[in-house]
Amino acid sequence: MQPSDFADNDPYLIITADSHAGLPTEQYREYLESKYHAQLDEFLLEQQARIEEATKMGVRDEKYAKKWFEEHDEELAGGWDTVRRDQTMDADGIAGEIIYPDADAVESRTAVPFGAGLGLSGDLDPELGLAGAKAHNRWLAELCSVNPERRCGAALVPITGPVEDALAEIRWAKEHGLGAVMIPARWCNQTPYHDRRYDPIWALCEELEMPILTHSGSAPREEYGDHLGIYVTEVTWWPARPMWFMLWSGVFERYPNLKFCATEGGCWWLPQLLWFWDRLWMGQKGSEKLGSGAFTGKVEMLPSEYIDRNCFTGLANVKRRELGQRYEIGIQNMLWGTDFPHPEGTWPKTHDWMKKTFFDIPIDETRVMLGLSAGDAFGFDMEAMRKISDKIGPTPTDLGQLGDGRTAQDLVDRWAGVKEVGRHWLTGHDFPLIPQ
Repeated sequence: MQPSDFADNDPYLIITADSHAGLPTEQYREYLESKYHAQLDEFLLEQQARIEEATKMGVRDEKYAKKWFEEHDEELAGGWDTVRRDQTMDADGIAGEIIYPDADAVESRTAVPFGAGLGLSGDLDPELGLAGAKAHNRWLAELCSVNPERRCGAALVPITGPVEDALAEIRWAKEHGLGAVMIPARWCNQTPYHDRRYDPIWALCEELEMPILTHSGSAPREEYGDHLGIYVTEVTWWPARPMWFMLWSGVFERYPNLKFCATEGGCWWLPQLLWFWDRLWMGQKGSEKLGSGAFTGKVEMLPSEYIDRNCFTGLANVKRRELGQRYEIGIQNMLWGTDFPHPEGTWPKTHDWMKKTFFDIPIDETRVMLGLSAGDAFGFDMEAMRKISDKIGPTPTDLGQLGDGRTAQDLVDRWAGVKEVGRHWLTGHDFPLIPQ
Protein backbone atom coordinates (compact mmCIF):
# COMPACT_ATOMS: atom_id res chain seq x y z
CA MET A 1 0.00 0.00 0.00
CA GLN A 2 1.28 3.43 -0.98
CA PRO A 3 0.64 6.95 0.38
CA SER A 4 -1.06 7.73 -2.93
CA ASP A 5 -3.82 5.28 -1.96
CA PHE A 6 -5.02 7.81 0.63
CA ALA A 7 -6.67 11.21 0.34
CA ASP A 8 -4.92 14.06 2.16
CA ASN A 9 -7.03 13.93 5.32
CA ASP A 10 -7.77 10.20 5.46
CA PRO A 11 -7.02 8.63 8.85
CA TYR A 12 -3.49 7.38 9.35
CA LEU A 13 -2.93 3.63 9.18
CA ILE A 14 -0.67 3.19 12.20
CA ILE A 15 1.39 0.12 13.05
CA THR A 16 3.52 0.41 16.15
CA ALA A 17 6.91 -1.17 15.54
CA ASP A 18 7.54 -1.44 19.27
CA SER A 19 5.01 -2.81 21.73
CA HIS A 20 5.36 -5.33 24.54
CA ALA A 21 3.39 -8.24 25.91
CA GLY A 22 4.14 -10.85 28.51
CA LEU A 23 2.58 -12.83 31.31
CA PRO A 24 3.28 -12.18 34.99
CA THR A 25 6.32 -14.43 35.31
CA GLU A 26 4.69 -17.02 37.58
CA GLN A 27 1.98 -17.65 34.97
CA TYR A 28 4.53 -18.90 32.45
CA ARG A 29 4.62 -22.12 34.48
CA GLU A 30 1.90 -23.78 32.42
CA TYR A 31 3.85 -23.08 29.21
CA LEU A 32 7.16 -24.27 30.61
CA GLU A 33 8.26 -27.90 30.48
CA SER A 34 7.71 -29.41 33.94
CA LYS A 35 11.35 -30.37 34.34
CA TYR A 36 12.18 -26.65 34.60
CA HIS A 37 9.60 -25.79 37.27
CA ALA A 38 12.10 -25.96 40.12
CA GLN A 39 14.38 -23.55 38.27
CA LEU A 40 11.39 -21.25 37.74
CA ASP A 41 10.81 -21.13 41.51
CA GLU A 42 14.44 -20.13 41.97
CA PHE A 43 14.14 -17.49 39.25
CA LEU A 44 11.04 -15.99 40.94
CA LEU A 45 12.93 -15.65 44.23
CA GLU A 46 15.84 -14.02 42.42
CA GLN A 47 13.40 -11.71 40.63
CA GLN A 48 12.03 -10.40 43.93
CA ALA A 49 15.54 -10.01 45.31
CA ARG A 50 16.56 -7.96 42.26
CA ILE A 51 13.63 -5.60 42.77
CA GLU A 52 14.54 -5.09 46.42
CA GLU A 53 18.21 -4.58 45.61
CA ALA A 54 17.39 -2.05 42.87
CA THR A 55 15.34 -0.07 45.40
CA LYS A 56 18.20 -0.05 47.92
CA MET A 57 20.69 1.06 45.24
CA GLY A 58 18.43 3.92 44.19
CA VAL A 59 18.01 2.70 40.61
CA ARG A 60 14.31 1.99 41.16
CA ASP A 61 11.98 4.79 42.23
CA GLU A 62 9.47 3.18 44.56
CA LYS A 63 7.19 6.24 44.61
CA TYR A 64 7.11 6.35 40.81
CA ALA A 65 6.37 2.63 40.59
CA LYS A 66 3.50 2.90 43.09
CA LYS A 67 1.98 5.85 41.25
CA TRP A 68 2.40 4.20 37.83
CA PHE A 69 0.60 1.02 38.82
CA GLU A 70 -2.16 2.84 40.72
CA GLU A 71 -2.93 5.18 37.80
CA HIS A 72 -2.77 2.56 35.03
CA ASP A 73 -3.78 -0.67 36.73
CA GLU A 74 -6.58 -1.61 34.31
CA GLU A 75 -4.75 -0.61 31.13
CA LEU A 76 -1.56 -2.41 32.17
CA ALA A 77 -3.49 -5.66 32.11
CA GLY A 78 -3.39 -5.18 28.35
CA GLY A 79 0.14 -6.51 28.62
CA TRP A 80 -1.39 -9.99 28.56
CA ASP A 81 -5.18 -9.58 28.18
CA THR A 82 -6.24 -9.28 24.53
CA VAL A 83 -9.54 -7.51 25.21
CA ARG A 84 -7.90 -4.74 27.21
CA ARG A 85 -5.04 -4.67 24.73
CA ASP A 86 -7.33 -4.01 21.78
CA GLN A 87 -9.22 -1.37 23.74
CA THR A 88 -5.95 0.42 24.49
CA MET A 89 -4.79 0.18 20.89
CA ASP A 90 -8.09 1.59 19.67
CA ALA A 91 -7.82 4.52 22.09
CA ASP A 92 -4.30 5.21 20.83
CA GLY A 93 -5.40 4.98 17.18
CA ILE A 94 -3.16 1.95 16.57
CA ALA A 95 -4.29 -0.56 13.95
CA GLY A 96 -1.45 -3.09 14.27
CA GLU A 97 1.59 -3.93 16.34
CA ILE A 98 4.92 -5.74 16.38
CA ILE A 99 5.15 -7.41 19.78
CA TYR A 100 8.26 -7.81 21.92
CA PRO A 101 8.43 -9.50 25.34
CA ASP A 102 8.28 -8.13 28.91
CA ALA A 103 5.21 -5.93 29.36
CA ASP A 104 6.35 -4.49 32.70
CA ALA A 105 9.35 -2.16 32.38
CA VAL A 106 9.01 -0.68 35.88
CA GLU A 107 9.47 -3.71 38.12
CA SER A 108 10.05 -6.48 35.56
CA ARG A 109 7.30 -8.64 37.03
CA THR A 110 6.37 -9.93 33.57
CA ALA A 111 9.89 -11.05 32.73
CA VAL A 112 10.27 -14.12 30.53
CA PRO A 113 11.69 -16.97 32.64
CA PHE A 114 15.46 -17.17 33.04
CA GLY A 115 16.12 -13.77 31.46
CA ALA A 116 15.17 -14.85 27.94
CA GLY A 117 13.10 -11.70 27.24
CA LEU A 118 14.53 -8.23 26.73
CA GLY A 119 17.62 -9.48 28.58
CA LEU A 120 18.14 -12.20 25.97
CA SER A 121 21.90 -12.49 25.46
CA GLY A 122 24.66 -14.95 24.72
CA ASP A 123 25.61 -15.42 28.35
CA LEU A 124 22.36 -17.21 29.26
CA ASP A 125 22.55 -20.90 29.99
CA PRO A 126 21.68 -22.34 26.54
CA GLU A 127 19.24 -24.92 27.85
CA LEU A 128 17.41 -22.62 30.28
CA GLY A 129 17.44 -19.73 27.82
CA LEU A 130 15.76 -21.86 25.16
CA ALA A 131 13.26 -23.24 27.69
CA GLY A 132 12.23 -19.74 28.76
CA ALA A 133 12.03 -18.53 25.17
CA LYS A 134 9.86 -21.48 24.15
CA ALA A 135 7.47 -20.86 27.04
CA HIS A 136 7.02 -17.25 25.98
CA ASN A 137 6.65 -18.14 22.29
CA ARG A 138 3.92 -20.64 23.01
CA TRP A 139 1.97 -18.13 25.05
CA LEU A 140 2.60 -15.36 22.49
CA ALA A 141 1.24 -17.55 19.69
CA GLU A 142 -2.00 -17.80 21.66
CA LEU A 143 -2.14 -14.03 22.14
CA CYS A 144 -1.53 -13.40 18.45
CA SER A 145 -4.25 -15.86 17.43
CA VAL A 146 -6.82 -13.35 18.73
CA ASN A 147 -7.41 -10.75 16.01
CA PRO A 148 -4.27 -11.98 14.23
CA GLU A 149 -4.48 -9.36 11.50
CA ARG A 150 -3.47 -6.76 14.10
CA ARG A 151 -0.43 -8.56 15.49
CA CYS A 152 3.03 -9.64 14.47
CA GLY A 153 4.62 -11.53 17.35
CA ALA A 154 8.40 -11.66 17.65
CA ALA A 155 9.51 -15.17 18.59
CA LEU A 156 12.41 -15.29 21.03
CA VAL A 157 15.21 -17.38 19.55
CA PRO A 158 18.60 -17.61 21.33
CA ILE A 159 20.57 -18.28 18.16
CA THR A 160 23.93 -18.24 19.97
CA GLY A 161 23.12 -21.76 21.19
CA PRO A 162 22.88 -24.87 19.02
CA VAL A 163 21.90 -23.86 15.50
CA GLU A 164 19.56 -26.82 15.01
CA ASP A 165 17.58 -25.80 18.10
CA ALA A 166 17.26 -22.29 16.73
CA LEU A 167 16.11 -23.53 13.32
CA ALA A 168 13.51 -25.79 14.90
CA GLU A 169 12.11 -22.94 17.01
CA ILE A 170 11.96 -20.59 14.03
CA ARG A 171 10.02 -23.18 12.04
CA TRP A 172 7.66 -23.73 14.98
CA ALA A 173 7.10 -19.98 15.29
CA LYS A 174 6.23 -19.60 11.62
CA GLU A 175 3.84 -22.56 11.70
CA HIS A 176 2.07 -21.09 14.73
CA GLY A 177 1.51 -17.58 13.42
CA LEU A 178 4.49 -15.62 14.73
CA GLY A 179 5.95 -13.25 12.18
CA ALA A 180 9.46 -12.25 13.25
CA VAL A 181 12.51 -13.55 15.14
CA MET A 182 14.11 -11.69 18.04
CA ILE A 183 17.77 -12.62 18.56
CA PRO A 184 20.19 -11.66 21.34
CA ALA A 185 21.47 -8.11 20.94
CA ARG A 186 24.66 -9.21 22.72
CA TRP A 187 26.35 -12.48 21.87
CA CYS A 188 28.70 -12.02 24.86
CA ASN A 189 31.20 -14.88 24.91
CA GLN A 190 29.59 -16.66 21.96
CA THR A 191 30.37 -16.47 18.24
CA PRO A 192 29.74 -12.98 16.74
CA TYR A 193 27.16 -12.59 14.00
CA HIS A 194 29.69 -12.19 11.19
CA ASP A 195 30.43 -15.91 11.47
CA ARG A 196 29.12 -18.24 8.77
CA ARG A 197 27.71 -20.62 11.41
CA TYR A 198 24.64 -18.38 11.43
CA ASP A 199 24.05 -18.63 7.68
CA PRO A 200 21.42 -21.39 8.02
CA ILE A 201 19.47 -19.07 10.34
CA TRP A 202 19.68 -16.09 7.99
CA ALA A 203 18.71 -18.33 5.08
CA LEU A 204 15.67 -19.75 6.87
CA CYS A 205 14.45 -16.33 8.00
CA GLU A 206 14.80 -15.04 4.45
CA GLU A 207 12.91 -18.06 3.09
CA LEU A 208 10.10 -17.72 5.65
CA GLU A 209 10.00 -13.91 5.29
CA MET A 210 10.55 -13.44 9.02
CA PRO A 211 12.51 -10.27 9.86
CA ILE A 212 15.37 -10.56 12.33
CA LEU A 213 14.96 -8.23 15.33
CA THR A 214 17.05 -6.93 18.19
CA HIS A 215 15.78 -4.78 21.06
CA SER A 216 17.47 -2.64 23.66
CA GLY A 217 17.56 -3.91 27.23
CA SER A 218 20.50 -6.26 27.54
CA ALA A 219 23.72 -4.66 28.75
CA PRO A 220 26.70 -5.63 30.96
CA ARG A 221 25.12 -4.13 34.08
CA GLU A 222 27.72 -5.81 36.28
CA GLU A 223 30.24 -3.36 34.84
CA TYR A 224 28.13 -0.29 35.65
CA GLY A 225 26.98 -0.84 39.21
CA ASP A 226 24.64 2.00 40.15
CA HIS A 227 26.11 4.40 37.56
CA LEU A 228 23.00 4.51 35.42
CA GLY A 229 24.41 7.20 33.14
CA ILE A 230 26.75 4.55 31.73
CA TYR A 231 23.92 2.10 31.26
CA VAL A 232 21.57 4.49 29.46
CA THR A 233 24.44 5.67 27.24
CA GLU A 234 25.29 2.16 26.05
CA VAL A 235 21.98 0.28 26.18
CA THR A 236 20.87 1.68 22.81
CA TRP A 237 24.21 0.77 21.20
CA TRP A 238 23.97 -2.98 21.76
CA PRO A 239 20.89 -3.66 19.60
CA ALA A 240 22.41 -1.67 16.74
CA ARG A 241 25.78 -3.41 16.82
CA PRO A 242 24.65 -6.61 15.02
CA MET A 243 23.68 -4.42 12.04
CA TRP A 244 27.24 -3.57 11.08
CA PHE A 245 28.53 -7.07 11.85
CA MET A 246 26.00 -8.46 9.41
CA LEU A 247 26.47 -5.69 6.84
CA TRP A 248 30.27 -5.74 6.57
CA SER A 249 30.50 -9.54 6.66
CA GLY A 250 28.24 -9.81 3.61
CA VAL A 251 25.11 -11.25 5.23
CA PHE A 252 22.89 -8.79 3.34
CA GLU A 253 24.81 -9.50 0.13
CA ARG A 254 24.24 -13.25 0.47
CA TYR A 255 20.64 -12.87 1.62
CA PRO A 256 19.27 -9.84 -0.25
CA ASN A 257 15.70 -10.31 0.98
CA LEU A 258 16.58 -10.70 4.66
CA LYS A 259 15.16 -7.94 6.86
CA PHE A 260 16.83 -6.68 10.05
CA CYS A 261 15.39 -4.21 12.55
CA ALA A 262 17.12 -2.68 15.58
CA THR A 263 14.40 -1.52 17.97
CA GLU A 264 14.22 1.03 20.76
CA GLY A 265 17.68 2.37 20.14
CA GLY A 266 16.61 5.49 18.30
CA CYS A 267 18.06 6.37 14.89
CA TRP A 268 19.93 9.59 15.70
CA TRP A 269 23.19 7.66 15.30
CA LEU A 270 22.47 6.32 11.81
CA PRO A 271 23.19 9.41 9.63
CA GLN A 272 26.73 9.70 10.94
CA LEU A 273 27.37 6.01 10.41
CA LEU A 274 25.97 6.06 6.88
CA TRP A 275 28.19 9.05 6.06
CA PHE A 276 31.21 7.27 7.51
CA TRP A 277 30.45 3.86 5.98
CA ASP A 278 29.74 5.15 2.48
CA ARG A 279 32.91 7.24 2.41
CA LEU A 280 34.90 4.27 3.69
CA TRP A 281 33.50 2.02 0.97
CA MET A 282 34.17 4.67 -1.71
CA GLY A 283 37.83 4.81 -0.67
CA GLN A 284 37.89 8.42 0.42
CA LYS A 285 40.55 9.97 2.62
CA GLY A 286 41.49 7.74 5.54
CA SER A 287 40.72 4.42 3.84
CA GLU A 288 43.16 4.43 0.90
CA LYS A 289 45.57 2.19 2.78
CA LEU A 290 42.97 -0.58 2.95
CA GLY A 291 43.28 -1.28 -0.76
CA SER A 292 40.67 -1.28 -3.49
CA GLY A 293 39.69 -4.90 -2.83
CA ALA A 294 39.17 -4.58 0.92
CA PHE A 295 35.43 -5.23 0.71
CA THR A 296 35.21 -7.18 -2.55
CA GLY A 297 33.08 -10.29 -2.32
CA LYS A 298 31.35 -9.13 0.85
CA VAL A 299 30.00 -5.65 0.28
CA GLU A 300 29.28 -4.91 -3.37
CA MET A 301 27.07 -1.86 -2.89
CA LEU A 302 27.20 1.31 -0.85
CA PRO A 303 26.46 0.49 2.79
CA SER A 304 23.57 2.97 2.69
CA GLU A 305 22.06 0.90 -0.14
CA TYR A 306 22.07 -2.20 2.07
CA ILE A 307 20.47 -0.22 4.88
CA ASP A 308 17.73 0.99 2.53
CA ARG A 309 17.10 -2.49 1.21
CA ASN A 310 17.55 -4.67 4.29
CA CYS A 311 17.40 -2.65 7.51
CA PHE A 312 15.01 -0.69 9.70
CA THR A 313 15.02 1.09 13.01
CA GLY A 314 12.10 0.58 15.37
CA LEU A 315 11.54 3.89 17.13
CA ALA A 316 9.89 4.19 20.51
CA ASN A 317 8.72 7.79 20.78
CA VAL A 318 10.60 9.26 17.78
CA LYS A 319 12.26 12.61 18.46
CA ARG A 320 12.08 15.83 16.45
CA ARG A 321 15.83 15.69 15.88
CA GLU A 322 15.46 12.30 14.22
CA LEU A 323 12.62 13.49 12.02
CA GLY A 324 14.81 16.41 10.96
CA GLN A 325 17.42 13.88 9.77
CA ARG A 326 14.95 11.61 7.99
CA TYR A 327 16.27 12.31 4.48
CA GLU A 328 19.71 11.11 5.58
CA ILE A 329 18.37 8.16 7.58
CA GLY A 330 15.86 7.09 4.93
CA ILE A 331 12.17 7.70 5.63
CA GLN A 332 11.27 4.10 4.85
CA ASN A 333 13.84 2.93 7.43
CA MET A 334 12.12 4.70 10.34
CA LEU A 335 9.36 2.60 11.94
CA TRP A 336 7.42 4.52 14.58
CA GLY A 337 6.34 2.89 17.86
CA THR A 338 4.43 3.55 21.10
CA ASP A 339 6.42 1.18 23.36
CA PHE A 340 3.12 0.19 25.02
CA PRO A 341 2.88 -0.40 27.98
CA HIS A 342 6.30 0.99 28.96
CA PRO A 343 6.30 4.45 30.57
CA GLU A 344 9.17 5.75 28.43
CA GLY A 345 7.02 5.48 25.30
CA THR A 346 4.13 7.59 24.00
CA TRP A 347 1.33 5.67 25.70
CA PRO A 348 -1.04 6.72 27.26
CA LYS A 349 -0.78 10.12 25.49
CA THR A 350 0.10 8.94 22.00
CA HIS A 351 -1.98 11.54 20.15
CA ASP A 352 -0.31 14.37 22.06
CA TRP A 353 3.15 13.02 21.25
CA MET A 354 2.37 12.53 17.57
CA LYS A 355 1.05 16.07 17.34
CA LYS A 356 4.22 17.45 18.98
CA THR A 357 6.52 15.59 16.60
CA PHE A 358 4.70 15.30 13.26
CA PHE A 359 2.81 18.62 13.09
CA ASP A 360 4.83 19.95 10.14
CA ILE A 361 6.01 16.72 8.47
CA PRO A 362 4.64 16.05 4.95
CA ILE A 363 1.63 13.77 5.10
CA ASP A 364 2.88 11.13 2.66
CA GLU A 365 6.14 10.82 4.59
CA THR A 366 4.22 10.58 7.86
CA ARG A 367 2.13 7.73 6.46
CA VAL A 368 5.28 5.79 5.59
CA MET A 369 6.86 6.21 9.02
CA LEU A 370 3.69 5.64 11.03
CA GLY A 371 2.70 2.39 9.39
CA LEU A 372 3.09 1.75 5.67
CA SER A 373 6.76 0.79 5.82
CA ALA A 374 6.21 -1.51 8.80
CA GLY A 375 3.20 -3.08 7.13
CA ASP A 376 5.25 -3.95 4.07
CA ALA A 377 8.31 -5.18 5.96
CA PHE A 378 6.36 -7.38 8.39
CA GLY A 379 3.75 -8.73 6.01
CA PHE A 380 0.57 -7.23 7.46
CA ASP A 381 -2.68 -7.56 5.53
CA MET A 382 -2.94 -3.87 4.74
CA GLU A 383 -6.50 -4.02 3.44
CA ALA A 384 -7.59 -5.48 6.78
CA MET A 385 -5.49 -2.87 8.57
CA ARG A 386 -7.14 -0.06 6.64
CA LYS A 387 -10.62 -1.15 7.70
CA ILE A 388 -9.48 -0.78 11.30
CA SER A 389 -7.57 2.46 10.82
CA ASP A 390 -10.51 4.09 9.02
CA LYS A 391 -12.44 3.73 12.31
CA ILE A 392 -9.76 4.63 14.88
CA GLY A 393 -6.85 6.39 13.19
CA PRO A 394 -6.12 10.08 13.75
CA THR A 395 -6.24 12.31 10.70
CA PRO A 396 -3.64 14.85 9.54
CA THR A 397 -5.97 17.52 10.87
CA ASP A 398 -5.93 15.81 14.28
CA LEU A 399 -2.12 16.01 14.28
CA GLY A 400 -2.16 19.70 13.36
CA GLN A 401 -0.75 19.12 9.87
CA LEU A 402 -3.80 20.55 8.09
CA GLY A 403 -6.10 23.39 9.03
CA ASP A 404 -5.89 27.14 9.57
CA GLY A 405 -5.24 27.54 5.86
CA ARG A 406 -2.31 25.11 5.72
CA THR A 407 -2.37 22.57 2.88
CA ALA A 408 -0.56 19.30 2.24
CA GLN A 409 1.59 21.07 -0.36
CA ASP A 410 2.64 23.66 2.22
CA LEU A 411 4.21 20.88 4.28
CA VAL A 412 6.07 19.55 1.24
CA ASP A 413 7.34 23.00 0.34
CA ARG A 414 8.55 23.66 3.89
CA TRP A 415 11.00 20.77 3.75
CA ALA A 416 11.92 20.93 0.04
CA GLY A 417 15.40 22.30 0.68
CA VAL A 418 16.28 19.66 3.27
CA LYS A 419 14.98 16.92 0.98
CA GLU A 420 17.11 18.26 -1.88
CA VAL A 421 20.22 17.99 0.28
CA GLY A 422 19.32 14.44 1.37
CA ARG A 423 22.45 12.41 2.02
CA HIS A 424 24.76 15.33 1.46
CA TRP A 425 27.85 13.16 0.98
CA LEU A 426 26.14 11.67 -2.09
CA THR A 427 24.22 14.69 -3.43
CA GLY A 428 27.18 17.05 -3.21
CA HIS A 429 25.54 19.55 -0.86
CA ASP A 430 27.76 20.62 2.02
CA PHE A 431 25.10 21.91 4.39
CA PRO A 432 21.46 20.97 4.92
CA LEU A 433 18.96 23.73 4.20
CA ILE A 434 16.98 24.14 7.40
CA PRO A 435 13.27 24.94 6.90
CA GLN A 436 12.12 28.36 8.09
